[in-house]
Amino acid sequence: MQHVTSSVKQNNTTAHIIQSDQEALALVKQFRQQFAQHASQRDLNRQLPFEEIEQLSQSGLLAITVPKQYGGAEVSNVTLARVIAELSAADGSIGQIPQNHFYALEVLRHTGTEQQKQKFYAEILAGKRLGNALAEFKTANASIKTTRIRPEFPEQSHNDRYVIQGEKFYCTGNLFAHRIPTLVQDDQQNEYLAFVNADSTGLERIDNWTGFGQRTTGSGTVRLNQVLIEQDELIPFDLAFSTPSLVGPIAQLMHAAIEVGIARAAFEETLVRVRAARPWIDAQVDFAHQDPLTLYELGRIAADVRASELLLAQAGAVIDAAKNNIDEQHVAEASIAVAKVRAHSTETALKTASKLIELAGSRGSQRNDNLDRYWRNARVHTLHDPVRWKYYFIAQYELNGVLPPRRGTL
Repeated sequence: MQHVTSSVKQNNTTAHIIQSDQEALALVKQFRQQFAQHASQRDLNRQLPFEEIEQLSQSGLLAITVPKQYGGAEVSNVTLARVIAELSAADGSIGQIPQNHFYALEVLRHTGTEQQKQKFYAEILAGKRLGNALAEFKTANASIKTTRIRPEFPEQSHNDRYVIQGEKFYCTGNLFAHRIPTLVQDDQQNEYLAFVNADSTGLERIDNWTGFGQRTTGSGTVRLNQVLIEQDELIPFDLAFSTPSLVGPIAQLMHAAIEVGIARAAFEETLVRVRAARPWIDAQVDFAHQDPLTLYELGRIAADVRASELLLAQAGAVIDAAKNNIDEQHVAEASIAVAKVRAHSTETALKTASKLIELAGSRGSQRNDNLDRYWRNARVHTLHDPVRWKYYFIAQYELNGVLPPRRGTL
């Protein structure tokens, strides 16, 4: 267990600013090739990708959702999903790290004040990164939060500064972050997302993530002991779900994109391994001389991976359409569209990653080849929230017209 105090340099230089969806997609394809080269080594040795994440920041890819009026590209959600999928195809851990970064930016867009948007969007355009400290594990259920925020001087009638006390776990990306958006409650049960500086006094980041998959996401523990925060760093969080918003659908779209990317990479690796192990599979060879069972399995995987990709693009398009007309019905349609791809991508990623090991033959179990990392990454990520409930809400909507609840898992 390693206690981290200052692993991330506070970069004051100005990052590149991406101008369009096309530029973002072209750039992420380059990163996919680059990051994939040492993905297995990083996973085997648990080498945290500080350098790679810094490159993403400086390239401008982590600022692509900043609205145009604040200087960003404001790419479509179709593009955002493709960016996350490409990064996840290169390295499942790297693909997951920006998820909470973009999630916090969507909360900011929906509930932040004009002053807060100007401040934090400027930081992101300059190359700053956001982590997260949302979940807690010492409570009876996930809805109960014990991390509290109170005025620095409670006896005063007006306060500009507050203190945070609490502990969070599964804080993906916090080790790479300049700010750690932290979910807190005040004594009146109002919830806020506190954009805490990562170098704040009293903030402790612990590198104790030991999951067998997604090993290099920096998903350790964050402790906050009387951490000071300014009032303008507090963004209302409960409003993101008490009123119709796209915060939940966009969060789940990115989760689906992570799984779609892992599935695509596992399938492509399967093709490489099957060709190497069975040279008789060749377009010039008569079908009668090919193994029909292997071809059958490859065909099923190819269809499933492509179906997940199409569902992902469709869900992104539904969110983009709802963005111009946010109300209960359009947000519900976006949630259901995303639930469909997330349910499908969960099963596809697990099945495709498992078939890779099976069809690679005996070499599929070799530790040095590390082919199991695709399955391990998929298995750990798909535990984020139970997919069975997505099928339930899809059926309720399609059969009975019941709108799904508004929350971060739909």
